Amino acid sequence: MSINSIAMPFPARLKTSLQIDPVLLSIALALLLGGLVVLASASISIADGTFGRPFYYLERQMLAVAIGACAGFVCLFVPMRVWLGLGPLMLLLGMLLLLVVLLPGVGYTVNGSTRWVRFGVMNVQVSEPARLCLLMYLAGYLVRQNKSLREEFGGFLKPMAVFSLACVLLLAEPDFGAAIVLLATALTMLFVAGARWRDFFLFFGTAVIAMAALVFTSAYRMKRMTGFLDPWADPFDSGFQLTQSLIAIGRGEWFGVGLGNGVQKLFYLPEAHTDFVFAVFAEEFGLLGSLLMIALFLALVWRIFRLAVRAADAERCFESNLAIGIGAWLGLQAFINIGVNMGMLPTKGLTLPLVSYGRSSIIIALISIGLLLRIHHELATDARPLNRKARKKRK
Repeated sequence: MSINSIAMPFPARLKTSLQIDPVLLSIALALLLGGLVVLASASISIADGTFGRPFYYLERQMLAVAIGACAGFVCLFVPMRVWLGLGPLMLLLGMLLLLVVLLPGVGYTVNGSTRWVRFGVMNVQVSEPARLCLLMYLAGYLVRQNKSLREEFGGFLKPMAVFSLACVLLLAEPDFGAAIVLLATALTMLFVAGARWRDFFLFFGTAVIAMAALVFTSAYRMKRMTGFLDPWADPFDSGFQLTQSLIAIGRGEWFGVGLGNGVQKLFYLPEAHTDFVFAVFAEEFGLLGSLLMIALFLALVWRIFRLAVRAADAERCFESNLAIGIGAWLGLQAFINIGVNMGMLPTKGLTLPLVSYGRSSIIIALISIGLLLRIHHELATDARPLNRKARKKRK
């Protein structure tokens, strides 16, 4: 798709028309707009009861969508080489965000977790921008140190030491779910970039042992990690959220009870508009609607990974690494959120990307989509059209 008449902030550097991936954009818009609809339904009762404004959460989410869309649009005009050069600064910014939130009087605490920093009228969950900053740093590191990564343990250890420190800071908030997603995404990027098998499995095994130790040494974490196995054993305490979620999903049956007709969101299901928005969606749209949403997430991840392959074939390693990181993050977080809602995984407090209420989450997700669209544009307008496969054929 080509947009030929557009006011460009950087006309001197962008002489060709803007090339947009219509499939990627359509999938993201479908999830975003569908998410706004289900958010309105899931939050209307609690918003009316708490604030006297039925669309309180929807209005705030739409403002965040506007901010994220504008930021993502700006990213369309920033060459990827600029982000590559900003790698060390992205690392500094990401770690600074994770440190600042832990300072007394700076971090904002909700339900026992200090994850937010106030910026004017908005609370920013620092793990969201920090994650994107760290992924940008890692994508650049994998370009600069690829030979060391493939041949030396030190090349693998250096970035993992950085991400391990970031995970420690996330656990101090505490935000166990965000730490798992960040670490898993980093390991995926390193593995795809060519890390040696022994280095990968050595660190992976160490990470699993460390996470298990954290769980077994904390009664609270142990309760959270094992409560999902039999939520009906304590349906009014530790298993309350999950039992209500399962009831909502079960009520949806094949076709759902209809948009707005769900009852579990009426003060039965806690966090219905954030962590458990998928359960509300399943109740109102049924199994078929749920499968459609899952299919959209699968299509989104597939399209992103396909973009990463195209970038690798064009020898654009930074762009390929970043696309792998964004795709792994979005796919893993969606998988965990849906798994939690269905009782397949322990409760983790992670939003469903592009769907759940969460202003920091939606802004960073839209910025990430903007970066992916920029990668597509540069590939589509690349002056070096022959990729590795094409050159081999010519030989």
